[in-house]
Amino acid sequence: MSKDDRGSWQLRVPTPFDLNVTALAGGVGAARFLRGLVRVIDPARLCVIVNTGDDEEFFGLHVSPDLDTITYTLAGAIDQNKGWGLAQETFRCLEALGRYYPETWFGLGDADLATHLFRTQQLRHGKSLSEVTATLARTWGVQSTLLPMSNNPVRTVVHTDAGALPFQEYFVKGRGEGQVERVEFRGLSSAFPTPGVCEAIATADLLILPPSNPIVSIGPILALPGVREALRATPAPVVAVSPLIAGKPVKGPADRLLSGLGIEVSVAGVAGLYQDFLDVFVIDTQDASQRGRLEQQGLTVIATDTIMSDMEKSLALAQVVVEHGQKKRRTRTE
Repeated sequence: MSKDDRGSWQLRVPTPFDLNVTALAGGVGAARFLRGLVRVIDPARLCVIVNTGDDEEFFGLHVSPDLDTITYTLAGAIDQNKGWGLAQETFRCLEALGRYYPETWFGLGDADLATHLFRTQQLRHGKSLSEVTATLARTWGVQSTLLPMSNNPVRTVVHTDAGALPFQEYFVKGRGEGQVERVEFRGLSSAFPTPGVCEAIATADLLILPPSNPIVSIGPILALPGVREALRATPAPVVAVSPLIAGKPVKGPADRLLSGLGIEVSVAGVAGLYQDFLDVFVIDTQDASQRGRLEQQGLTVIATDTIMSDMEKSLALAQVVVEHGQKKRRTRTE
């Protein structure tokens, strides 16, 4: 992490909000939002429920991309340009693995491999994924609570006209090509939320869905037994940030997935997926013309700049989200 990066991480807003916040998250967009959120609230009062549908085994190692991206981001160690992996990473081991494996398309850096080696060893020794995640977060100095959505394996499989592909193969190796026909969460029928997930939703003062892919990042979490019901039942306001801007994601295949599943590729399409529990929807100013349509769905709609190109913009967006969540909370208690 550069000197400038370190300095920016030391900044805090003068009066952090006094709230217990739970976020459902996955992907780079969520991580960039969370880096601002932990400067708006006490990071120790944040619980992040993280998607593990993207988890995969590479070279015999258990890799949890979303957990690692969020851990590294909150630790200030992420590669800021890519949004994933560690800063100043090297890839000599991956290059060497090319001698033995026909394909090395998933970018595992040398320092990043240490995380996967540790996780895999701990899992083989009988630790749960949530226990290993807590240890990793603590080791990296992350003050927030990170909960994998489930200790049971759930794997996202994208069915396209070329066949069924594990999500990483579809997105990273295949670059999201092919017509999407359906998305499957394998293992869901025997999976349960990690202990503490539903409790974190029920006891939060504010629930946030950062700008994450609604199908493959938030979808697997919502599909777990009891999670959606907990979001419907919570007295706390639920605020979501749209991952689409003018019908396009900043990063990732959300538009292709939505289109393939017959869902309108727009802020209205995303809001419809959360309509049964959502209170406040934050959209980009480029979608401000959609405000009236969204308000007809009973939502409070906030239009602001949602492109988090640097730390200050992440902080500004987090402040908007928390301020309006706090306002909605006060309205409910008056």
